[in-house]
Amino acid sequence: MWAASIMETIIEYQKIIYLVVTLLLVAFLYGYIYHLYSSQRKGIKDYEKYANLALNDNLDDELIEPRNKTK
Repeated sequence: MWAASIMETIIEYQKIIYLVVTLLLVAFLYGYIYHLYSSQRKGIKDYEKYANLALNDNLDDELIEPRNKTK
């Protein structure tokens, strides 16, 4: 009995739930894109180095970041 009423409620609000979830995902995506753009612009990270990682992946290639051996 109560399962049927829950399903009816979900079906009734399905469009609204879909819209809210889609808007939240779009907001997170734009927030992430802004974070990447602003951190590269400030000089915190250089993501172009990471983009070249697929091309320069041999053992004797230059490292992207210096390795910290503090343990």
